[in-house]
Amino acid sequence: MRFTFLIFFSIVILIYLSSNFYLFVRGLQVFSLNLTLRRTFIVVFWTLVPMFILGSVLERTFSSAFSEWVYRIGAFWLAFMLYFTIAAVLIDLVRIANYFFHFLPTFSAIMKLRLGLIVVSLVSVVVIAGHINALWINVKEIPLTIHKKVSGASEIKILLASDIHLGALIGERREMRFLEIIREQKPDIVLLAGDLVDGEIAPVLRKNLGRHIQEISTPFGVYAISGNHEYIGGIDKTLPYLKSINIRMLLDEVITLPNGIQLVGRNDISSGKGANARKSLAELTSGLDFSNPVIVMNHQPYDLQEAVDAKVDLHLSGHTHNGQLWPFNYLIKSIFELSWGYLQKGNTHFYVSSGYGTWGPPVRIGNRPEVVVFKLKFEE
Repeated sequence: MRFTFLIFFSIVILIYLSSNFYLFVRGLQVFSLNLTLRRTFIVVFWTLVPMFILGSVLERTFSSAFSEWVYRIGAFWLAFMLYFTIAAVLIDLVRIANYFFHFLPTFSAIMKLRLGLIVVSLVSVVVIAGHINALWINVKEIPLTIHKKVSGASEIKILLASDIHLGALIGERREMRFLEIIREQKPDIVLLAGDLVDGEIAPVLRKNLGRHIQEISTPFGVYAISGNHEYIGGIDKTLPYLKSINIRMLLDEVITLPNGIQLVGRNDISSGKGANARKSLAELTSGLDFSNPVIVMNHQPYDLQEAVDAKVDLHLSGHTHNGQLWPFNYLIKSIFELSWGYLQKGNTHFYVSSGYGTWGPPVRIGNRPEVVVFKLKFEE
């Protein structure tokens, strides 16, 4: 698992550095009108480029308000970098076409600067709008019928949230907004489908985040599973804290709610192999009573057929963020059978949430953050 992560990390760093070098070369061409402009661009650009990596290291080693702002600036730069790169590639494609067909006039230095400023302005508008969009939580209601009986009321309200990502960028204000939504919706149970923390536990501890989750009061409680980010930050440090704030963690565990619903919480696939490897869904459900409803939380929505074969009634996931930043939604769709939203496969209902928070840039473009409220109806 560690070797796989190192390979993934190396590829990401290579892409990051290559994109920034490409932008730097193109930026020098744009801001070449005079020496002062050129020097200003160089200083600003190479100040921004290392911010995300530096902020990540500082948050891990010496979390503080300063490291948080370094990380925040670096995170926003990731979004700017993405859309600057897309704009630069599109412009270069036009330049290549112009090389063959000669439909553009010769660009002077001042024309290049004007074009560059237009690109900067447009990308800034896109990123700012994406940031505002990331703050507006969509509460989505989904009515479902499961043809099984439960004891007590024949209807139950489940509130699902995934990928809250508490940490350096998502803090107490967003946490309190989450509690407001819960109070407004009055669910019977709250389910947190992984990535409650952003990774590093240090900023969570420094700002005492998550403590308000203890204020959640529902008839059946609050249950959570691990996500890949709990493992990125170190599950041995993260898990004790999550348990200390009154969250019942279900890591390859099955519980039966007072009304008979059997809730299965899967450990994340990031737990790796060997002694700590997560159990298969077939193992977890082998002793269940399938005359009663079975609900599974599984952070990463791989292998949906496994849930169908295990006769699961409702399977809940997150992880994908629905791409978070366009055009990554197309990549996510190519990886997952269900990258976001609802699907019924056989007798199993699936839902993959786009998530409450964000990773990296606090920006969403082409999708909305969400909390999902399921109004489940059972046979009377």
